[in-house]
Amino acid sequence: MEYLIGIDLGTSGTKTVLFDTEGNIVASALVEYPMYQPHNGWAEQDPADWRRAAFETLKTVTSEVDASKIRGIGISGQMHGLVMLDEEGNVLRPSIIWCDQRTAAECEEITRRVGAERLIEITANPALTGFTASKIIWVKNHEPEIYARCAHILLPKDYVRWCLTGEFATEVSDASGMQLLDVPNRCWSDEVLEKLEIKKELLTKVYESPEVTGFVTPEAAEQTGLCAGTPVVGGAGDNAAAAVGTGVVKDGKAFTTIGTSGVVFAHTSKLSIDPKGRVHTFCCAVPGCWHMMGVTQAAGLSLHWFRDQFCAEEMREGEARGVDPYVLMDQKAAEVPIGCNRLFYLPYLMGERTPHLDPDCRGVFFGLSAIHTKYDMLRAVMEGVVYSQRDSLEILRGLGVEIEDMLACGGGGKSPLWRQMLADVYNCEVKTVQSKEGPALGVAILAGVGAGVFKSVEEGCDKLIRVAKTQPPVAEHVAKYDACYRMYTHLYPALKDCYQELAQL
Repeated sequence: MEYLIGIDLGTSGTKTVLFDTEGNIVASALVEYPMYQPHNGWAEQDPADWRRAAFETLKTVTSEVDASKIRGIGISGQMHGLVMLDEEGNVLRPSIIWCDQRTAAECEEITRRVGAERLIEITANPALTGFTASKIIWVKNHEPEIYARCAHILLPKDYVRWCLTGEFATEVSDASGMQLLDVPNRCWSDEVLEKLEIKKELLTKVYESPEVTGFVTPEAAEQTGLCAGTPVVGGAGDNAAAAVGTGVVKDGKAFTTIGTSGVVFAHTSKLSIDPKGRVHTFCCAVPGCWHMMGVTQAAGLSLHWFRDQFCAEEMREGEARGVDPYVLMDQKAAEVPIGCNRLFYLPYLMGERTPHLDPDCRGVFFGLSAIHTKYDMLRAVMEGVVYSQRDSLEILRGLGVEIEDMLACGGGGKSPLWRQMLADVYNCEVKTVQSKEGPALGVAILAGVGAGVFKSVEEGCDKLIRVAKTQPPVAEHVAKYDACYRMYTHLYPALKDCYQELAQL
């Protein structure tokens, strides 16, 4: 038996999964780590935590098999994070990660220097606070002594790659989220780099996602249980990896993920760019193809926040019964009627990307009255996240993206209630796949392509991806949710000016 490894470097933890070449899970391990918020709207993590988590989980899963039978490794990662290293490879500062919102002024600077239309033409996206380029400019503006010492700029998963292989490398899907890549041509943009005065030598070589980027070093092998020389492929940003792991690698296929953030993602073999910048176009993990996606900044994060602040009772009960507290929360939310007794939630805890592109907006409960209970609020959080994802779907449909198959994945995809909400709010069937390890399986498939186990990404998906459940919409629910969604879409425009005033207080 031969094996493939997928490492999924997330925001809350890193999970490493060992698969056999038939896609069966042989072993998995998870190590969690914190996120730091030194100021309102800031979000940082320590790259040393990522390295520790990756190496510990690799050590765990490799202990289950003969490591010489592991054909390849792929790495998935949270996108957009800025990792800065000096000449010796030392981390210069905590990583500013994807949900950080400090860079509004830098986004204005980028737009001014490159030009709004030209920026979208090259990078397929407007200047966004979450993207890496604005973080680089922020460090340059606010921490010039650190910027002066910077010799290498990496993304989170690519830092782990360097720890494993000693190679500085990235790949097209993750690099697309840096705002420095020429997305149509799948290479660094000399024009953008020149206008932003960022030295090209700070960046790494760009590969296609299934290409081999390096090999495990003897030092890393000793610490992880891997064999030195095991190939490590480009891998993919988390959403591009999830697409491969759910089989969304052909036209007409799409998925919705509810992880820390939420995404509506559609594959396309034809380049399409939203001139308004409401949804993102990135290179995808299939060579020569792209994907379009809308992003909700705080999807699962909203439910996680609600759990930690208001659901201590469910957490205690879950621990006592050996049940995930989210399962108990699901059961309670299911008892609340659609519309939550006229209560709405805007999931803008960390600002928002699609469709508002507003770093200043914040979460809201609207319609709160004395009749409402904690569980009305709980369901409102879940519904608000789904409404925000319908915002993305409506834009994709408006741009002519045809979606025939919709899959649900991510932690929220495990919730029957959330999946039914998606089917009802989208008014389409929502499917799941048998494997719950979307990103990890996706990069394991990419590793299989790089190692010669599969001839192509599509072949790997055809062999390993299997549909599990299908949830059709309920007609009665669709009508109720449509009315609620119309109300939801009125709230942000009514509050937009207030958000700006709030940010100035």
